[in-house]
Amino acid sequence: MTTKPNGNGALPSDVDPMAGHIGHLSPDQEARLTELKAACARDGVYEPATTPNEAVVLRYLRARKWSVPDALQQLKNTEAWRETNKLHELYDTIDADAFEDARKVYYMWSGRRDLEGRPVYVYEISHLKNNMASFERSSTNLQSPTTASAAAADPIPGNLRTLCALYEHMTAFVLPMCDALPDRPHPETPISTTTHIVDVSGLGLMEFWNLKAHMQAASTLASAHYPGTLERLYMVGTPLFFPTVWGWIKHWFDPVTTAKIHILAAADVAPTLRLAIRPADLPRKYGGELEWEYGMPPSADAGIVRAVVGLKAEPDAWVGGPLRWVPQLEGGAKVVARGTVQGKQRDEVVAVFDSGEVKAA
Repeated sequence: MTTKPNGNGALPSDVDPMAGHIGHLSPDQEARLTELKAACARDGVYEPATTPNEAVVLRYLRARKWSVPDALQQLKNTEAWRETNKLHELYDTIDADAFEDARKVYYMWSGRRDLEGRPVYVYEISHLKNNMASFERSSTNLQSPTTASAAAADPIPGNLRTLCALYEHMTAFVLPMCDALPDRPHPETPISTTTHIVDVSGLGLMEFWNLKAHMQAASTLASAHYPGTLERLYMVGTPLFFPTVWGWIKHWFDPVTTAKIHILAAADVAPTLRLAIRPADLPRKYGGELEWEYGMPPSADAGIVRAVVGLKAEPDAWVGGPLRWVPQLEGGAKVVARGTVQGKQRDEVVAVFDSGEVKAA
């Protein structure tokens, strides 16, 4: 079962926007998920320490077009890759400044959510050109794993290790936090995907070509090891030569991902995005009311600020660097600042969420 948007990326009114997710599966999809979980348990892949919940496993299944053997193999490949590259350690020890430099050349979470409760990310590709030098300098300071297993399976090159930290931020903090918030239409369905706005304005054809290798490597890494995290992507600001560029880049993505990419004409940007994102949560540049621009720290929406005590709505009060959403045995969760600042390891609780009654940190 698949859902196909209209040409501008808006779902027809009679289509379930959560189709293919837990609580909204067809009988065949339910059976395949059950089969995959059993195969994971049999092969020692579906372990709480490495694969937190069935929503994560389901991402792989959707990405592999509901093929259980293909999804199982990709899960195994990713677990080996994560162990080789010590992803948990990378995220917890990365320099906070290097993390922020990486944010300036890749997808940024705006601090807002779409109508279904998914986090909204924005990417203005022109910033990749403007900030690549500082990003490359930060990347050279990151060391590759030194364990004996480092040569075993696909070690991450330095200039992608910081980008991996951004994906870890999405899966270790942004998605679980959005999932915990009850102020959404389907609180019974885990939030495991994101909505993206990608702005390609301001770049010439030669600049696209010069950035091609970096963007291709980043896209390949995401498809291989963070599959199924994209719900839909709206591409805006496309120049006249963009059909040529699209001919290059559409091959970087698997067909499942490509079907989620919607290229919007200038006249369609605001009306289409307003169908998916509240005006208050949509940046002014794209037809909304939000005073937030790419490059700024997240501007947390009112629901997040109300429920997660300690997180601030104002971008200048946001705690930078890696954050973890840490569930508590007694219920609720903590937001813990990780990474290093001037060589010193952080382990600071910066916010607290209580599913029944919010309380001060």
